Amino acid sequence: MVTTALMRRLGTAVPVVQAPMGGGPTTPELVAAVTAAGGLGSVAGGYLTPDVLRDGIAAVRGLTDGPFAVNVFAPLEPDASDEEVEAAIEVLAPYRLELGLEPRPVLGDPAARFEDHLEVLVETAPPVVSFTFGLLPPDAVRALHEAGCLLLGTATSVEEAVALERADIDVVCVQGSEAGAHRGTFLTEPALANVGLVALVPAVVDAVDVAVVAAGGIMDGRGVAAVLALGAQAAQLGTAFLRCPEAGTSATHRAALTAAGPEATVLTSALTGRAARTIDNRLTRELGDRPVPAYPVMNALTSELRRVAAAQGRDDLMSLWAGQGVARGTELAAGALVRRLAEETDQAIGKLRAW
Repeated sequence: MVTTALMRRLGTAVPVVQAPMGGGPTTPELVAAVTAAGGLGSVAGGYLTPDVLRDGIAAVRGLTDGPFAVNVFAPLEPDASDEEVEAAIEVLAPYRLELGLEPRPVLGDPAARFEDHLEVLVETAPPVVSFTFGLLPPDAVRALHEAGCLLLGTATSVEEAVALERADIDVVCVQGSEAGAHRGTFLTEPALANVGLVALVPAVVDAVDVAVVAAGGIMDGRGVAAVLALGAQAAQLGTAFLRCPEAGTSATHRAALTAAGPEATVLTSALTGRAARTIDNRLTRELGDRPVPAYPVMNALTSELRRVAAAQGRDDLMSLWAGQGVARGTELAAGALVRRLAEETDQAIGKLRAW
């Protein structure tokens, strides 16, 4: 198996990172299985309360002694007017009634603050802390480094990658436009932050001195080999793991992933107020031209709607996060998938050498 400097630093045998997939798909069992097979599993902590995050980290450590990452969101400040919120509630009311819900959502407790997650991370000191949606405060970077954590930040442009390196972040995860779920964009104009991975990875590799991980549409070892050739030191895959038996992906989401074709996904901010790649459905089409409050406000307004739709088997009214490689997904167990990725990567590299 090809070995990179980042793999040696992480202590992994395979240049594969399992993407942190919030909202249910990422389980301790999935994280541990990926790590046990030689990759880097990732806990999705962004939506978890501090106590649940702490328990999740402990659960992973109870299943594996290997390295893993914990992902959180950079500090976010909700920015939406009362008028924007009321307009969105009015637009969403018919869909809620269709599912048997009250027309107005009952918003739960505020999302966990980054400061609360930081306390848990410093206390538990996971080998890797990854983050998205922005930069970490300088004091948080210092505290996590002092705790022994390697820091991995998400960039969707060269500008963002350079900002991460200047902020003393150890590794940059380059998110191409092919990637599923939310875009990590935080500096670049969203409309300009949709560069494909083949163009973006070498541009970032040339612009920064830190290690680069590539994410977006990678589903097999050919994709892993390709991004290694472009200068990345590992590949991050999310959609490829959604159908693994260890994943907590809902049955409705799994069925949609299985049925999806190569052109099934779209980028939209209509569901959560932040650009995200999902399988196209009725909700994306009907909300597509509506103005919505920015993330995380719109995300909170649609959260119950999407969750109940999934429980009722209504794939037309839920979020179906997936990357552009969705049609090539499998139902392999996570460990078997990592091992297959390693074999396919070696085969792809060997074929190039033979040519």
